[in-house]
Amino acid sequence: MRKIVLGALALTLLTSLEVGAQSAVDSGKELFGDMAARHIGPAVMSGRINDMELHPTNSRIIYTGTAGGGVWKSSDGARTFSPIFDEHCQSIGAVSIDPNDPDNTIYVGTGETWTRNSVSIGDGLYKSTDGGANWKNIGLEKSERIGNIIVNPKNSKEIYVGVLGALWGDSEERGVYKSNDGGETWNKLLYINEGTGCADLAIDPTNPNILYAAMWEFRRTAWSFNSGGPNSALYKSTDAGATWNKIHNGFPEGKLGRLAIAVAPSNPNVLYTAIEAEQKERKGLYRSDDAGETWKQLNNDFGITVRPFYFSRIVVDPNDENIVVKGGLNGSISRDGGKTFKNLGYMHSDIHDIAFSINDSDIMYFGTDGGVYRSWDGGSTTEIVQDLPLSQFYHISTDDAEPYNVYGGLQDNGSWYGPSTSRNGVSAADWKNVGGGDGFRVLKHPTKNIVYSEVYNGEIVWRYDLDKNLIKTIQPLQTEKTAKLRFNWNTPIAVSDANPDRFYIASQFIHRSEDMGDTWEIISPDLTTDDDTKYGKDSGGLSVDNSGAENYSTIFTIAESPLDENVIWAGTDDGNVQVTQDGGKTWTNTVSNIEGLPANTWCYHIEASTFDKGTAYAVFDRHAAGDMKPYAYKTNDFGKTWTNIITDDVVGFARNIQEDYVNPDLLFLGTEFGLYITLDGGKKWKQFTNNMPSVAVHFIDLQKQTNDLVMGTHGRGVIIIDDISPLREINDNVLSKDLHFFDMAPVVIDETDSFSARFGTETEFVGNPKSKMAQFVYHLKKRHTFGKMSMEVQDMEGNLIQELGPGKSKGINIVRWNLRGSAPKTAKTDIALRYIASAPLVLEGTYKVVIKKGKETYEQTFEVVHDKNSPLSAEEHAFRYNTIKKINAITEELAYLVYELDEMITSAENEGNTKMEAKLNDFKKTLVITTGDAYTGAAEPELKEKILTLNSKVNGNYDVPSSTDLNNLELLTDQFTKAKEDFAKLKKKFKSKTPIAPMSFEEFVKS
Repeated sequence: MRKIVLGALALTLLTSLEVGAQSAVDSGKELFGDMAARHIGPAVMSGRINDMELHPTNSRIIYTGTAGGGVWKSSDGARTFSPIFDEHCQSIGAVSIDPNDPDNTIYVGTGETWTRNSVSIGDGLYKSTDGGANWKNIGLEKSERIGNIIVNPKNSKEIYVGVLGALWGDSEERGVYKSNDGGETWNKLLYINEGTGCADLAIDPTNPNILYAAMWEFRRTAWSFNSGGPNSALYKSTDAGATWNKIHNGFPEGKLGRLAIAVAPSNPNVLYTAIEAEQKERKGLYRSDDAGETWKQLNNDFGITVRPFYFSRIVVDPNDENIVVKGGLNGSISRDGGKTFKNLGYMHSDIHDIAFSINDSDIMYFGTDGGVYRSWDGGSTTEIVQDLPLSQFYHISTDDAEPYNVYGGLQDNGSWYGPSTSRNGVSAADWKNVGGGDGFRVLKHPTKNIVYSEVYNGEIVWRYDLDKNLIKTIQPLQTEKTAKLRFNWNTPIAVSDANPDRFYIASQFIHRSEDMGDTWEIISPDLTTDDDTKYGKDSGGLSVDNSGAENYSTIFTIAESPLDENVIWAGTDDGNVQVTQDGGKTWTNTVSNIEGLPANTWCYHIEASTFDKGTAYAVFDRHAAGDMKPYAYKTNDFGKTWTNIITDDVVGFARNIQEDYVNPDLLFLGTEFGLYITLDGGKKWKQFTNNMPSVAVHFIDLQKQTNDLVMGTHGRGVIIIDDISPLREINDNVLSKDLHFFDMAPVVIDETDSFSARFGTETEFVGNPKSKMAQFVYHLKKRHTFGKMSMEVQDMEGNLIQELGPGKSKGINIVRWNLRGSAPKTAKTDIALRYIASAPLVLEGTYKVVIKKGKETYEQTFEVVHDKNSPLSAEEHAFRYNTIKKINAITEELAYLVYELDEMITSAENEGNTKMEAKLNDFKKTLVITTGDAYTGAAEPELKEKILTLNSKVNGNYDVPSSTDLNNLELLTDQFTKAKEDFAKLKKKFKSKTPIAPMSFEEFVKS
């Protein structure tokens, strides 16, 4: 089983903190120090794949470019993957390997090219010259979406890039680009206009002067999508891109939409294209057998023509020009040159890319909305790769269970919940399905074992009784008294803090139920701008695509104040921020009070404060208008005035904000490029990058009991920062101290355990469990580099319990302790054995951690408590503890006896006293095993092994020692007493020419 820590370990941050009058440059990495994110997946449903690339000579090496989860590399034929791009934009359009230097030179074009409503954006082209260990941005930073990268197979300096470009607005950085110097400089070869980009690019592998480019006119807004226009076309160049000509002989008349282009590697005269056309009957697959001079339509099946903006990839078998695969809803494969197709084997729907193994065309890889699949029989049957935690959450929430659960809905992968931690790591088996389709918001009933989940556009809202396995649909419906309801693709739902059975959902109205959705009332007028020019229209362009993803003029976020149930906030996708202070009787639109916010900006999230009922935070998102800036504001007076809390430190448009429950100045902001944290209410922000990729953070929840920050990301699943409470204390005073211990909550001794038989998870992603150890968290003003620094856990009398290795880095340091003292010294043996010794868990009480740094001493007291569910009393815990101490005392005494005995044996051997040496060795054989091994050749246990067996039994049980244990301890004590007596007799008979000077018992134990 692989417990994986994923992500980037370091990124340079931009801001600094002022310490008193001194301004110190302090990156976020330095400040956050040892605080690190923990990934729990899931991978059971994985996420969308944009591009797959195989090493040209090593069939075991595969690269996967994902929609929102970065670039992953496999070195074992897609059995397991590792991330290699975490410090950079996680939305990937294309990955390409230099065929002349495939082990070292790799290119990554950022920005997903399957242009659905929830796609992220890119920030240019990257290059690695060391196999993906390090990356450099080499240009095209404003491209937004890169669809293809081609390296001339005969000249690595020549690179062609197909830039799809901006999705939400005009952009001049699109078309076909070329570099003649390995990416140092770029020239634009083919450009049509600001609304037409390169959707696909191909090269003749036998003649790199021949290129093909599919140009696509397209545009998406928040309320529509248009694919196609007079500028969409297929072009060919025969002079390395210097000139281009349309190759439309045999193409449909009229406007064209998205086109794909594929060159058969085994016969470059054979080309395939998939055409989105104005004439329905003329859409489909076309083939040319003369390098594009003429074309013939071969197929118009639904599997070929469905949703061309989302499925346009064509891949030809490298060994047979008549085997062609088309991405699609289910994926289609033809073995007769495109005349007829059949579906690929069962896998997650929505196939975006296909790759053939370089050695065997029966081995195929498929990139889908549900991750990577592989086939060993030419696509007839497939199996999922379980090692890619790429799940794309729209929303997450948590409950108050122990351990708490995380709930959330996924793009095209339903709704789920799973534990925040698990003894052996959070695996696929830990996640439970609670909804289908595209999952969005999932909420746990505050007091009952009931879960609410939903599918797109509020079409279905489920109330799922987990105890009884009963499911009821509860969504409100239009009545004769209401207008047609408009629900957003990502419909907001909410539960009330004041009334556990109260449940909200929003269309253009706020709907409220007091009985968990059985009955509904509308408590608001239409809170949107009600702009009928932007809803109810066909979307898709040449191919109608009324999925509901473009539903507009809807309410997108609801927040009931946790302090006053009559205060309810609502934000709309068309820019309104509404509030009621009387439970819905009257509403006030406050958006006009927000200075600097462009009109009609999508209100993505409202966070109602837990400190003051008039305080709230609003996050706005204008990326659907082509504006990638972040917007977030705070009000303290129910929206009469608003204050901007975004600074230039924040990169990427924002989607969510979370206020701390203890320190109102501590805020967490989720952006398209990761997590940002402010300690001063928004005056300065720092990006958190410790094991935290630059991934889109769509939602944040702060679990109140554990203080864990839980993030739902759109590409890397659930990411948790355990216990953010130290951040609450950071201020100028703390930062000015040489060393500051952060407050510690009582440490709970967790003696729970369980069995695990998760065989076969070696190739499965398993998220790291939360540590059960005590954590000592402190801040160092400067890195400790010179002089001694020590760290100890002591009782309140100053007696040593355990020595620890202190963290010495600038910023926050975290040192963990397993709540045990040092294990007892055991008798030395040269045989590899399974017997080990351990110290008991400490008793409930007050302890202190002591750091000595140079001449200074720093202390922190803390409490250790037994779990409230422990079945033992304090007296029973003490009895168990003292029994283990007795066992360990015998263990160390025996170890010292064997040490003295070994000294005598060595002396007798050196002096040639074979008779005494034999007697001593015979005696040693009664104390420790001296022959055999720990497996099939295991010898009969002797005194040491019997004592350690008892240690393991008593120490491994939560319960008090049994009468059997105590009787065994008495027997072993008697045997050891007899051994000591026998040893004393041997010592009297032992004579040595050179006196033996063994260490004292105290010296031996410390050695």
